Amino acid sequence: MYHQEKNITSFWVAGINYKKTDTAKRGQFAINHDQYTCILANAAVTGLNSFFILSTCNRTEIYGLEEQAEPLMQLLCSETEGSYEDFREQAYVKNGWEAIEHLFSVGAGLDSQILGDYEILGQIKNAAKFAKEHDSICPFMERVINSVIQTSKAVKTYTEISGGTVSVSFAAVQYIKNHVAEIKDKNILLLGTGKIGRNTCKNMVDYLETRNITLINRTEEKAAIIAEELGLRVASFSELAGEVAKADIILVATNSQEPVIIAQMVAGKGEKLIIDLSVPCNVAMDAQALGNIHFVNVDELSKIKDETLLKRESELPKARAIIQEHMADMKDWYDMRKNVPLLKEVKDKLQAIQTNQLTKGGEEKIQKVINSLATKVRQQNTAGCCYIEAINEFIA
Repeated sequence: MYHQEKNITSFWVAGINYKKTDTAKRGQFAINHDQYTCILANAAVTGLNSFFILSTCNRTEIYGLEEQAEPLMQLLCSETEGSYEDFREQAYVKNGWEAIEHLFSVGAGLDSQILGDYEILGQIKNAAKFAKEHDSICPFMERVINSVIQTSKAVKTYTEISGGTVSVSFAAVQYIKNHVAEIKDKNILLLGTGKIGRNTCKNMVDYLETRNITLINRTEEKAAIIAEELGLRVASFSELAGEVAKADIILVATNSQEPVIIAQMVAGKGEKLIIDLSVPCNVAMDAQALGNIHFVNVDELSKIKDETLLKRESELPKARAIIQEHMADMKDWYDMRKNVPLLKEVKDKLQAIQTNQLTKGGEEKIQKVINSLATKVRQQNTAGCCYIEAINEFIA
Protein backbone atom coordinates (compact mmCIF):
# COMPACT_ATOMS: atom_id res chain seq x y z
CA MET A 1 0.00 0.00 0.00
CA TYR A 2 0.94 3.65 -0.32
CA HIS A 3 2.60 5.70 2.45
CA GLN A 4 1.40 9.23 3.11
CA GLU A 5 4.18 11.80 3.56
CA LYS A 6 4.45 13.49 6.95
CA ASN A 7 6.47 16.57 6.12
CA ILE A 8 4.21 18.91 8.03
CA THR A 9 4.66 17.04 11.30
CA SER A 10 8.42 17.34 10.88
CA PHE A 11 8.45 21.11 10.32
CA TRP A 12 9.95 22.98 13.29
CA VAL A 13 11.07 26.43 14.30
CA ALA A 14 13.14 27.09 17.39
CA GLY A 15 14.41 30.53 18.26
CA ILE A 16 14.80 33.52 20.52
CA ASN A 17 13.68 37.06 19.76
CA TYR A 18 13.32 40.53 21.20
CA LYS A 19 10.17 39.63 23.17
CA LYS A 20 12.03 37.71 25.87
CA THR A 21 15.72 38.54 25.36
CA ASP A 22 17.72 41.76 25.21
CA THR A 23 20.43 42.60 22.68
CA ALA A 24 23.18 41.19 24.89
CA LYS A 25 21.51 37.79 25.12
CA ARG A 26 20.51 37.76 21.43
CA GLY A 27 24.10 38.60 20.60
CA GLN A 28 25.27 35.34 22.16
CA PHE A 29 23.24 33.44 19.56
CA ALA A 30 23.63 35.72 16.53
CA ILE A 31 24.90 33.91 13.43
CA ASN A 32 27.18 35.65 10.94
CA HIS A 33 28.13 34.47 7.45
CA ASP A 34 31.15 32.43 8.53
CA GLN A 35 29.24 30.70 11.33
CA TYR A 36 26.38 29.91 8.95
CA THR A 37 28.88 28.35 6.53
CA CYS A 38 30.29 26.15 9.29
CA ILE A 39 26.82 25.10 10.43
CA LEU A 40 25.86 24.07 6.90
CA ALA A 41 29.07 22.02 6.66
CA ASN A 42 28.37 20.39 10.04
CA ALA A 43 24.84 19.55 8.94
CA ALA A 44 26.12 17.62 5.93
CA VAL A 45 28.07 15.39 8.32
CA THR A 46 25.24 14.86 10.81
CA GLY A 47 22.59 14.18 8.16
CA LEU A 48 20.42 17.25 8.70
CA ASN A 49 19.53 18.21 5.15
CA SER A 50 16.66 20.68 5.08
CA PHE A 51 16.88 23.81 7.20
CA PHE A 52 17.79 27.49 7.18
CA ILE A 53 18.77 29.99 9.86
CA LEU A 54 17.35 33.49 10.20
CA SER A 55 19.59 35.76 12.26
CA THR A 56 18.74 39.47 12.52
CA CYS A 57 18.91 42.20 15.15
CA ASN A 58 15.46 41.01 16.33
CA ARG A 59 15.89 37.25 16.38
CA THR A 60 17.85 34.09 15.75
CA GLU A 61 15.72 31.19 14.51
CA ILE A 62 16.31 27.85 12.85
CA TYR A 63 13.61 26.38 10.61
CA GLY A 64 13.94 22.76 9.56
CA LEU A 65 12.49 19.34 8.86
CA GLU A 66 13.34 16.81 11.56
CA GLU A 67 11.58 14.29 13.76
CA GLN A 68 12.35 16.45 16.81
CA ALA A 69 13.53 20.02 17.36
CA GLU A 70 16.55 19.12 19.52
CA PRO A 71 18.95 18.21 16.64
CA LEU A 72 18.17 21.55 14.98
CA MET A 73 18.82 23.51 18.17
CA GLN A 74 22.04 21.61 18.82
CA LEU A 75 23.19 22.32 15.27
CA LEU A 76 22.46 26.05 15.66
CA CYS A 77 24.32 26.27 18.97
CA SER A 78 27.35 24.37 17.67
CA GLU A 79 28.78 27.70 16.44
CA THR A 80 27.33 30.22 18.90
CA GLU A 81 28.88 31.89 21.91
CA GLY A 82 25.84 30.89 23.97
CA SER A 83 25.32 27.28 25.03
CA TYR A 84 22.69 24.83 23.87
CA GLU A 85 21.35 24.55 27.41
CA ASP A 86 20.93 28.33 27.68
CA PHE A 87 19.28 28.54 24.25
CA ARG A 88 16.86 25.71 25.01
CA GLU A 89 15.84 27.33 28.30
CA GLN A 90 14.87 30.58 26.60
CA ALA A 91 13.75 29.42 23.15
CA TYR A 92 10.24 29.10 21.80
CA VAL A 93 9.63 25.90 19.84
CA LYS A 94 6.77 25.50 17.39
CA ASN A 95 5.80 22.54 15.23
CA GLY A 96 3.73 21.80 12.14
CA TRP A 97 1.21 24.38 11.00
CA GLU A 98 1.90 26.52 14.06
CA ALA A 99 5.56 26.78 12.98
CA ILE A 100 4.59 27.62 9.40
CA GLU A 101 2.13 30.30 10.55
CA HIS A 102 4.92 31.79 12.67
CA LEU A 103 7.13 32.03 9.58
CA PHE A 104 4.28 33.68 7.65
CA SER A 105 3.92 36.28 10.43
CA VAL A 106 7.66 36.91 10.55
CA GLY A 107 7.84 37.30 6.78
CA ALA A 108 5.00 39.81 6.73
CA GLY A 109 6.63 41.96 9.41
CA LEU A 110 3.94 41.21 12.00
CA ASP A 111 6.48 39.74 14.42
CA SER A 112 9.12 42.45 14.00
CA GLN A 113 10.34 44.65 16.84
CA ILE A 114 9.10 47.60 14.78
CA LEU A 115 5.76 46.47 13.37
CA GLY A 116 5.75 46.11 9.59
CA ASP A 117 9.54 46.35 9.20
CA TYR A 118 9.78 45.05 5.62
CA GLU A 119 13.54 44.49 5.70
CA ILE A 120 12.84 41.07 7.22
CA LEU A 121 11.61 39.64 3.90
CA GLY A 122 14.97 40.26 2.23
CA GLN A 123 16.70 38.65 5.20
CA ILE A 124 14.53 35.54 4.85
CA LYS A 125 15.28 35.35 1.14
CA ASN A 126 19.02 35.65 1.71
CA ALA A 127 19.05 33.08 4.50
CA ALA A 128 17.09 30.54 2.44
CA LYS A 129 19.12 31.24 -0.71
CA PHE A 130 22.39 30.62 1.12
CA ALA A 131 21.06 27.34 2.53
CA LYS A 132 19.83 26.27 -0.91
CA GLU A 133 23.27 26.96 -2.40
CA HIS A 134 24.57 24.40 0.11
CA ASP A 135 21.85 21.84 -0.79
CA SER A 136 20.03 22.35 2.51
CA ILE A 137 16.56 23.23 1.18
CA CYS A 138 14.25 20.41 0.06
CA PRO A 139 11.30 20.96 -2.35
CA PHE A 140 8.77 21.06 0.49
CA MET A 141 10.77 23.69 2.38
CA GLU A 142 11.21 25.70 -0.81
CA ARG A 143 7.45 25.65 -1.39
CA VAL A 144 6.87 26.96 2.15
CA ILE A 145 9.41 29.78 1.65
CA ASN A 146 7.95 30.80 -1.72
CA SER A 147 4.48 30.90 -0.20
CA VAL A 148 5.76 33.09 2.63
CA ILE A 149 7.32 35.48 0.11
CA GLN A 150 4.09 35.73 -1.89
CA THR A 151 2.05 36.27 1.28
CA SER A 152 4.38 39.00 2.48
CA LYS A 153 4.07 40.80 -0.85
CA ALA A 154 0.27 40.55 -0.68
CA VAL A 155 0.26 42.01 2.84
CA LYS A 156 2.46 44.88 1.69
CA THR A 157 0.26 45.49 -1.38
CA TYR A 158 -3.19 45.28 0.20
CA THR A 159 -2.56 46.75 3.67
CA GLU A 160 -0.70 49.69 5.19
CA ILE A 161 1.17 47.45 7.65
CA SER A 162 4.47 48.56 6.09
CA GLY A 163 3.27 52.03 5.19
CA GLY A 164 5.36 55.09 5.93
CA THR A 165 9.09 54.91 6.55
CA VAL A 166 9.45 53.32 9.99
CA SER A 167 12.15 50.64 10.23
CA VAL A 168 15.19 50.11 12.44
CA SER A 169 17.32 52.16 10.06
CA PHE A 170 14.74 54.94 9.90
CA ALA A 171 14.23 54.85 13.68
CA ALA A 172 17.95 55.57 14.12
CA VAL A 173 17.65 58.64 11.93
CA GLN A 174 14.48 59.74 13.69
CA TYR A 175 16.27 59.43 17.04
CA ILE A 176 19.06 61.70 15.81
CA LYS A 177 16.54 64.22 14.51
CA ASN A 178 14.69 64.30 17.84
CA HIS A 179 17.74 64.44 20.12
CA VAL A 180 20.47 66.38 18.28
CA ALA A 181 20.42 70.11 17.58
CA GLU A 182 22.24 71.75 14.67
CA ILE A 183 22.68 68.45 12.86
CA LYS A 184 24.34 70.09 9.84
CA ASP A 185 27.26 71.11 12.05
CA LYS A 186 27.84 67.58 13.34
CA ASN A 187 30.36 65.08 12.01
CA ILE A 188 28.56 61.80 11.37
CA LEU A 189 30.37 58.48 10.99
CA LEU A 190 28.67 55.34 9.65
CA LEU A 191 30.44 52.01 10.15
CA GLY A 192 29.22 49.19 7.94
CA THR A 193 27.54 49.48 4.55
CA GLY A 194 25.53 46.28 4.39
CA LYS A 195 21.78 46.47 3.79
CA ILE A 196 20.92 48.14 7.11
CA GLY A 197 23.91 50.47 6.80
CA ARG A 198 22.93 51.47 3.24
CA ASN A 199 19.32 52.14 4.27
CA THR A 200 20.45 54.15 7.27
CA CYS A 201 22.79 56.18 5.10
CA LYS A 202 20.10 57.01 2.54
CA ASN A 203 17.64 57.93 5.29
CA MET A 204 20.18 60.31 6.83
CA VAL A 205 20.69 62.08 3.53
CA ASP A 206 16.95 62.30 2.88
CA TYR A 207 15.67 63.23 6.34
CA LEU A 208 18.58 64.94 8.10
CA GLU A 209 19.43 67.02 5.04
CA THR A 210 23.16 66.67 5.59
CA ARG A 211 26.02 65.14 3.68
CA ASN A 212 28.57 65.64 6.43
CA ILE A 213 28.78 61.86 6.63
CA THR A 214 31.84 59.60 6.45
CA LEU A 215 31.50 55.93 5.53
CA ILE A 216 33.82 53.13 6.66
CA ASN A 217 33.52 49.51 5.63
CA ARG A 218 36.02 46.65 5.85
CA THR A 219 35.60 46.24 2.10
CA GLU A 220 36.22 49.84 1.08
CA GLU A 221 34.85 49.39 -2.47
CA LYS A 222 31.32 48.82 -1.11
CA ALA A 223 31.42 52.04 0.85
CA ALA A 224 32.87 53.90 -2.15
CA ILE A 225 29.91 52.94 -4.36
CA ILE A 226 27.38 54.38 -1.89
CA ALA A 227 29.53 57.44 -1.21
CA GLU A 228 29.75 58.25 -4.91
CA GLU A 229 26.01 57.78 -5.35
CA LEU A 230 25.12 60.10 -2.45
CA GLY A 231 28.04 62.52 -2.51
CA LEU A 232 29.60 61.42 0.78
CA ARG A 233 33.11 60.89 2.09
CA VAL A 234 34.87 57.53 2.49
CA ALA A 235 37.65 56.58 4.91
CA SER A 236 39.57 53.32 5.07
CA PHE A 237 39.17 50.87 7.92
CA SER A 238 42.75 51.60 8.99
CA GLU A 239 41.63 55.17 9.78
CA LEU A 240 38.85 54.01 12.11
CA ALA A 241 40.30 55.27 15.38
CA GLY A 242 40.92 58.77 14.05
CA GLU A 243 37.49 59.03 12.45
CA VAL A 244 35.78 57.82 15.63
CA ALA A 245 37.68 60.40 17.69
CA LYS A 246 36.48 63.36 15.63
CA ALA A 247 32.89 62.18 15.05
CA ASP A 248 29.96 63.66 17.00
CA ILE A 249 27.50 60.96 15.94
CA ILE A 250 28.51 57.36 15.25
CA LEU A 251 26.20 54.74 13.76
CA VAL A 252 27.42 51.15 13.90
CA ALA A 253 25.91 48.62 11.46
CA THR A 254 28.70 46.07 11.31
CA ASN A 255 28.52 42.30 11.51
CA SER A 256 31.47 41.48 13.74
CA GLN A 257 31.57 38.98 16.59
CA GLU A 258 33.92 41.33 18.46
CA PRO A 259 33.40 45.06 19.27
CA VAL A 260 34.74 47.42 16.61
CA ILE A 261 34.56 50.44 18.91
CA ILE A 262 36.45 50.16 22.20
CA ALA A 263 36.81 52.54 25.13
CA GLN A 264 40.23 53.92 24.22
CA MET A 265 38.86 55.19 20.90
CA VAL A 266 36.26 57.45 22.54
CA ALA A 267 37.48 58.13 26.10
CA GLY A 268 38.18 61.84 26.51
CA LYS A 269 37.26 62.57 22.89
CA GLY A 270 34.21 64.77 23.58
CA GLU A 271 30.48 64.15 23.78
CA LYS A 272 29.30 61.52 21.33
CA LEU A 273 26.02 59.87 20.41
CA ILE A 274 26.62 56.24 19.44
CA ILE A 275 23.77 54.22 17.91
CA ASP A 276 24.54 50.52 17.56
CA LEU A 277 22.30 48.68 15.08
CA SER A 278 24.36 45.49 15.38
CA VAL A 279 23.53 42.25 17.18
CA PRO A 280 25.76 41.26 18.87
CA CYS A 281 26.60 44.80 19.96
CA ASN A 282 29.73 46.04 18.23
CA VAL A 283 30.45 48.73 20.84
CA ALA A 284 32.37 47.45 23.86
CA MET A 285 30.59 47.58 27.23
CA ASP A 286 33.24 49.81 28.79
CA ALA A 287 32.86 52.25 25.89
CA GLN A 288 29.08 52.33 26.34
CA ALA A 289 29.49 53.21 30.02
CA LEU A 290 31.76 56.25 29.56
CA GLY A 291 30.39 59.57 30.82
CA ASN A 292 30.91 61.33 27.50
CA ILE A 293 29.00 58.67 25.56
CA HIS A 294 25.24 58.55 25.01
CA PHE A 295 24.63 54.99 23.83
CA VAL A 296 21.51 53.68 22.08
CA ASN A 297 20.85 50.13 20.81
CA VAL A 298 18.10 48.53 18.72
CA ASP A 299 15.93 47.75 21.75
CA GLU A 300 15.87 51.45 22.67
CA LEU A 301 15.06 52.45 19.08
CA SER A 302 12.11 50.06 18.95
CA LYS A 303 10.31 52.06 21.65
CA ILE A 304 9.47 54.90 19.29
CA LYS A 305 5.78 55.48 18.74
CA ASP A 306 4.39 57.80 16.12
CA GLU A 307 1.34 58.17 13.90
CA THR A 308 2.79 55.79 11.31
CA LEU A 309 3.08 52.94 13.82
CA LEU A 310 -0.39 53.59 15.21
CA LYS A 311 -1.80 53.37 11.68
CA ARG A 312 0.10 50.12 11.11
CA GLU A 313 -1.42 48.61 14.23
CA SER A 314 -4.91 49.32 12.89
CA GLU A 315 -4.02 47.28 9.78
CA LEU A 316 -3.18 44.12 11.75
CA PRO A 317 -6.61 42.42 11.28
CA LYS A 318 -6.38 42.79 7.48
CA ALA A 319 -2.83 41.47 7.43
CA ARG A 320 -3.74 38.46 9.54
CA ALA A 321 -6.72 37.71 7.29
CA ILE A 322 -4.43 37.65 4.24
CA ILE A 323 -2.07 35.27 6.03
CA GLN A 324 -4.98 32.95 6.84
CA GLU A 325 -6.07 32.95 3.18
CA HIS A 326 -2.59 31.94 2.04
CA MET A 327 -2.33 29.39 4.83
CA ALA A 328 -5.58 27.83 3.60
CA ASP A 329 -4.19 27.63 0.05
CA MET A 330 -1.09 25.95 1.35
CA LYS A 331 -3.11 23.43 3.35
CA ASP A 332 -5.07 22.56 0.20
CA TRP A 333 -1.78 22.06 -1.66
CA TYR A 334 -0.45 19.91 1.16
CA ASP A 335 -3.61 17.79 1.32
CA MET A 336 -3.27 17.03 -2.39
CA ARG A 337 0.48 16.48 -2.18
CA LYS A 338 0.20 13.83 0.52
CA ASN A 339 -2.08 11.82 -1.78
CA VAL A 340 0.49 11.68 -4.61
CA PRO A 341 1.85 8.24 -3.53
CA LEU A 342 -1.69 6.81 -3.60
CA LEU A 343 -2.43 8.26 -7.03
CA LYS A 344 0.85 6.94 -8.39
CA GLU A 345 0.23 3.46 -6.99
CA VAL A 346 -3.27 3.34 -8.46
CA LYS A 347 -1.98 4.53 -11.84
CA ASP A 348 0.73 1.84 -11.84
CA LYS A 349 -1.89 -0.76 -10.95
CA LEU A 350 -4.21 0.35 -13.74
CA GLN A 351 -1.37 0.27 -16.27
CA ALA A 352 -0.57 -3.27 -15.15
CA ILE A 353 -4.24 -4.29 -15.55
CA GLN A 354 -4.32 -2.74 -19.01
CA THR A 355 -1.20 -4.64 -20.04
CA ASN A 356 -2.41 -7.95 -18.69
CA GLN A 357 -6.05 -7.78 -19.73
CA LEU A 358 -5.92 -5.59 -22.83
CA THR A 359 -8.52 -3.30 -21.25
CA LYS A 360 -10.03 -0.85 -23.70
CA GLY A 361 -9.50 2.86 -23.29
CA GLY A 362 -5.73 3.01 -22.77
CA GLU A 363 -3.93 5.96 -21.16
CA GLU A 364 -6.87 8.33 -21.67
CA LYS A 365 -9.12 6.12 -19.56
CA ILE A 366 -6.42 5.72 -16.91
CA GLN A 367 -5.97 9.48 -16.58
CA LYS A 368 -9.74 9.98 -16.34
CA VAL A 369 -9.93 7.51 -13.47
CA ILE A 370 -6.93 9.11 -11.71
CA ASN A 371 -8.50 12.58 -11.97
CA SER A 372 -11.74 11.25 -10.53
CA LEU A 373 -9.82 9.52 -7.74
CA ALA A 374 -7.92 12.69 -6.84
CA THR A 375 -11.18 14.61 -6.50
CA LYS A 376 -12.82 11.94 -4.35
CA VAL A 377 -9.82 11.53 -2.05
CA ARG A 378 -9.69 15.28 -1.50
CA GLN A 379 -13.42 15.59 -0.81
CA GLN A 380 -14.06 12.38 1.11
CA ASN A 381 -10.69 11.73 2.78
CA THR A 382 -11.26 7.96 2.46
CA ALA A 383 -8.20 6.88 0.51
CA GLY A 384 -8.65 3.11 0.97
CA CYS A 385 -12.24 2.99 -0.26
CA CYS A 386 -11.41 5.27 -3.18
CA TYR A 387 -8.50 3.01 -4.14
CA ILE A 388 -10.86 0.02 -4.56
CA GLU A 389 -13.49 2.15 -6.29
CA ALA A 390 -10.94 3.39 -8.82
CA ILE A 391 -9.94 -0.17 -9.75
CA ASN A 392 -13.60 -1.16 -10.19
CA GLU A 393 -14.31 1.95 -12.27
CA PHE A 394 -11.44 1.11 -14.62
CA ILE A 395 -12.39 -2.54 -15.03
CA ALA A 396 -16.11 -1.80 -15.56
